[in-house]
Amino acid sequence: MSDDFTLATNPPAPRPRNLGRSTSGRSWLATLLLLGVLAIAWEGAKALFGIPDQKLPHLLDILAEFGAPTLGGSGPILVVALFQNALVTLGEALMGFVLGGLLGCALAIIFAASRLFERGLLPLVVGSQTVPILAIAPMVVIGLGQLGAPDWVAKAVVAAYLTFFPVTIGMLRGLRSVPHDALDLMRSYAAGSWPTFWKLRLPAALPHLFTALKIAATASVVGALVAELPAGSRYGIGVEILKAAQFYNSNPPHLYATIIAAAALGLCFYAAVALAEKLIIRNIELRIEN
Repeated sequence: MSDDFTLATNPPAPRPRNLGRSTSGRSWLATLLLLGVLAIAWEGAKALFGIPDQKLPHLLDILAEFGAPTLGGSGPILVVALFQNALVTLGEALMGFVLGGLLGCALAIIFAASRLFERGLLPLVVGSQTVPILAIAPMVVIGLGQLGAPDWVAKAVVAAYLTFFPVTIGMLRGLRSVPHDALDLMRSYAAGSWPTFWKLRLPAALPHLFTALKIAATASVVGALVAELPAGSRYGIGVEILKAAQFYNSNPPHLYATIIAAAALGLCFYAAVALAEKLIIRNIELRIEN
């Protein structure tokens, strides 16, 4: 019998409550230790090879830059300004994430239902990812701008371009992961295509889908950042990175601070998707147990 039905007939034993906490604690400890090693390597490389601050600033200088005022002293401190710009980029990435996720799921369902469509369209889907995003972003931004679309639409489209591919592949793999004996059992119950999809294929595809969505979450942030560069935007982390790069010679820590903010944005988006995965999968497990 398939794993899915074995799980349904034999519910897994409940895990100890403290197991998740101890595992989470060890993960945080490992992360802190890794950050400590990277910090030692950073400062050690500066001291050992005599790297000037112009090329590699001290970590304390980068951290201190988050508290520096912006706009020549008349604006908020940098951490506040970066947070405000991160919200703009997050909104663009979220729209692209939703659009790309829906498109990827739709393509995966079509490919799983029809081998003809898969053979005809999947090579085009794969080939689309070989075009550099730096070449796609200006064309999308300029083209949609000439059509009168708002700037955020073009940025969302670029983010969706990087998002739909991993979702398509992950969802398709999940839909194809259902064991044949489980499908035969559904057919013996005279279940149609849609009941089989909702009750068997979709639950089996969720782990694969969420793995793809976590990849797509960070990819959507990258797409939004790249799309902000040719759009002439006033706000966004991509705009801040571009400004910091222009004045790098006079203030190197500023560029590193904006890069850290961009990385933190991607991590937060990834963590949100991982939390949604945990809640949804746990809900499904509880339903199986009951």
